[in-house]
Amino acid sequence: MSDTPELALPKKENWNSKLGVVLAVAGSAVGLGNFLRFPGQAVNNGGGAFMIPYIISFLVLGIPIAWCEWTMGRMGGRYGQNSAPGIMYALYRRTPAKFVGAMTLLIPVVIYMYYVVLEAWCLDYCIEFFKGGFAETFAKATAETANHQAEVDAIVGATGTHFGEHAGMGEHGALFSGGRMIWLVLFCFLVNFFIIYQGVTRGIETFCKWAMPALLICAVIILVRVLTLPDITVGLGFMWNPQWDKLYDPQVWLAASGQIFFSLSVGFGLILCYSSYLRSNDDVVLTSLSASSTNEFCEVILGGMIVVPTAFLFLGAGAASESTFNLGFTTIPAIMHFMPGGNFFGAVWFGLLFLAAVTSSLSMLQPAIAFMEDGFGVKRRASVAMLGVITAIGAAGVMYFSKGALAMDHTDFWCNLMMIVAATFQVLIFGWVIGAEKGVKEMNRGADVRVPRGVAIMIRFVTPTFLIVILGAWSYNKLPGYLEQMNPEKQGEVAERAAYVEAITAHFEPENLAQEVLDGKILGILGPEGETVIATTLVEWLREADDAAAEARKEAAADANIARLVFLGIIVFFILLVVLSDIACRNRIGRMIAVAEKEGAGLEAGS
Repeated sequence: MSDTPELALPKKENWNSKLGVVLAVAGSAVGLGNFLRFPGQAVNNGGGAFMIPYIISFLVLGIPIAWCEWTMGRMGGRYGQNSAPGIMYALYRRTPAKFVGAMTLLIPVVIYMYYVVLEAWCLDYCIEFFKGGFAETFAKATAETANHQAEVDAIVGATGTHFGEHAGMGEHGALFSGGRMIWLVLFCFLVNFFIIYQGVTRGIETFCKWAMPALLICAVIILVRVLTLPDITVGLGFMWNPQWDKLYDPQVWLAASGQIFFSLSVGFGLILCYSSYLRSNDDVVLTSLSASSTNEFCEVILGGMIVVPTAFLFLGAGAASESTFNLGFTTIPAIMHFMPGGNFFGAVWFGLLFLAAVTSSLSMLQPAIAFMEDGFGVKRRASVAMLGVITAIGAAGVMYFSKGALAMDHTDFWCNLMMIVAATFQVLIFGWVIGAEKGVKEMNRGADVRVPRGVAIMIRFVTPTFLIVILGAWSYNKLPGYLEQMNPEKQGEVAERAAYVEAITAHFEPENLAQEVLDGKILGILGPEGETVIATTLVEWLREADDAAAEARKEAAADANIARLVFLGIIVFFILLVVLSDIACRNRIGRMIAVAEKEGAGLEAGS
């Protein structure tokens, strides 16, 4: 530590009430993943059967990790630390703590850079429903439809076109060529930073105290409307009838455990930050359970009973099984066309999503602000301004590289991977550095409901093993594909071949060939898949597709370079945060910890 004279511990903010911290932490967890991602995951991974690995993951991963983070955050708060780097260093005075702290600092900041864009999408749809814009779009789309299926196809097509245009999915830079989306993103920025500037109690706690009840009221209004729809039991059956054979599929278990991470915000560093504002003897056990239960109610009861059953009822199984983006911004608007009072309920639904997104995005900003304040003594106004500039640059990149949500998708993947890595290290530090038994004893300090001793064994052995298995499985299944997407040469070859395949298919279309025969002709003309197509050896009639193939190759290579740029940007940002964490821990944070220890901060760990 530095020989610089000690400094007095700054006055520390605390939550005003237990309800306030429960609603704030629940608000950080309740977001778009509850109402959009969970329903899609459940219906595509076994319906009711999905709940078995989901509940097991909740008990073995979610609750223990949440308890660890709540306890570690409260412990770090006694040392005057409110940011992940400071908290981790206070508990474990070794270099790995700085890396883990920097990682859990990076994750929420980078996620915010694209999450604020999703927030603006929700606000845009809320406005569009309130002013009747979708009603006009749907009237034009269905003007000449002859039957129900044609009407469904026309409506889904119209909502898909609307989403593609408003989200800039067609080409990079589209969002900067006009339209209101850029102004809505700016508005969301201002809302978030105005609230966060007010501080933890006057800003986050106050906002969540009214936003969370408003969110729940909106969700209940929608749920009541859904449950009173004719034949809704058919839709509920589609959502929740168990497909027991899915339990033998490892992907289902991976999906369930991954959903728990996204649902409870464990591994983000958010809980570490929020719980550091607790007082030394404030309960963490029951408070954590209350926040987790609120989140699960929103996810399973509200999210699981609204979107997919209604989509199945009005649009059929295909629309009800869509990906998160399509389900949220294509399928749901289409549902509202067929639902009586759809304009009103559409506005309420997307207003709900907007509130859920804001309560989540606020929590992503506080850890970085706490780090600048604790680590370098930066005043709140300056720290808010600095973070605003950093996140605005990142969000601008996400908005510009909007084609196919490319930057958003890759940013999300790398953050999710780091989240599992960070959670694994946090549990290992809690179980093996602090010591599971000592940690559980600290967990029970001031607890309204005490944690049984068996939890120590789970945290020491079961949870980290489960996490390591998930990390390995997640990396095995997802990592190769994303690494391949960063290879311009490979992606160019794939796109070029696809262009030639399209031309061959069009050439033989009049002959109405069987798929097997067509595949054989493609193989004979282009050679085995994975080999480079040599344009000069192609048959003469196919050479007409050379320009289209070359353009496809160029675009795919450019997209691969963008994916590489996203990855390198995250790595550079991580290295910068590691350096800043090291500087802060060696200086101001280190001195604050020393002062806190002299004042009897308590539990020693990893000294």
